[in-house]
Amino acid sequence: MNNTSKKILVTGGIGQIGTELALALRKKYGADNVFITDIRDEAPAIITDGGSYDKLNVMNYSDVEEFVKKRGINEIYHLAAILSGKGEENPFLCWDININGSMNIFKIAIENKVQKVFVPSSMAAWGLGIQKEDVPQESILRPTSMYGVTKVAGERLSEYLFLKYGLDTRGIRYPGIISCETLPGGGTTDYAVEIFYEAIQKKQYTSFLKEGTKLPMMYMPDCIKATLDLMDADVDRLKFHGDYNVAAFSFAPEELADEIKKIIPEFTIDYKPDFRQAIADSWPASIDDTPARNDWDWKPEYNLSTMVKDMIEKLSVKLK
Repeated sequence: MNNTSKKILVTGGIGQIGTELALALRKKYGADNVFITDIRDEAPAIITDGGSYDKLNVMNYSDVEEFVKKRGINEIYHLAAILSGKGEENPFLCWDININGSMNIFKIAIENKVQKVFVPSSMAAWGLGIQKEDVPQESILRPTSMYGVTKVAGERLSEYLFLKYGLDTRGIRYPGIISCETLPGGGTTDYAVEIFYEAIQKKQYTSFLKEGTKLPMMYMPDCIKATLDLMDADVDRLKFHGDYNVAAFSFAPEELADEIKKIIPEFTIDYKPDFRQAIADSWPASIDDTPARNDWDWKPEYNLSTMVKDMIEKLSVKLK
């Protein structure tokens, strides 16, 4: 399929990942071929200035199906979800939106011959009993958050629907994602974005995770690169479907703070752990992503120091 024949739907398209993925898809396939949707009435100017935006609730099956049919959608990036922190505040709503919303997307895709569906997973799929370092692709999945439970269910659904219906489902276990374009929306790794705003504006940050809480992280450009690379991969090379491990770098809050201090020497950090600490403690410290590197040539472009430098440069301009 050539680029102009693709008609792409993005749900959750004005969230942290959705916003930058939407921009990348428009750049790659043309704004007229990419349809950005979310549940909010209005989108930020960065979305509306460059193409269309539609309010669309993935829980409304008939509305989504009509949207897909009317626009001839043949590829879906389904990012609409409630994240880990917000999910613990209302776990039943988290299940409803993350699972039933995804089932709507899957069923509509099957019945309307959509060719590919991307549904992201997360390191939240891991939990009790995992090895902390270099957790492998095929490992025990015992999440301790409702968000994690929904991610495991989503991974298994993706595999099941590929095997039963031939639906080309794809997904990545995202680590924590760091970006400067859009604020995160209630996740356990949000501190790694918030810290930059506070460092630049106030020169001080109080972390909701304690010292020594090492977690896998990734800079947004690499997150988008991984997503697009996986979707471009030949399906015959893929040994997994909804659950590829990807990794870039890992750090604890104090290690990130030390990198920031190299550029903002007066910056200070203290610690006041909250309920998200228990979630973070159930996640791995580092990830083995060998299958992604072998199956679709995944390789990150940023490390911790280059990410920090780029974040501070871009946010310093944005926050002037």
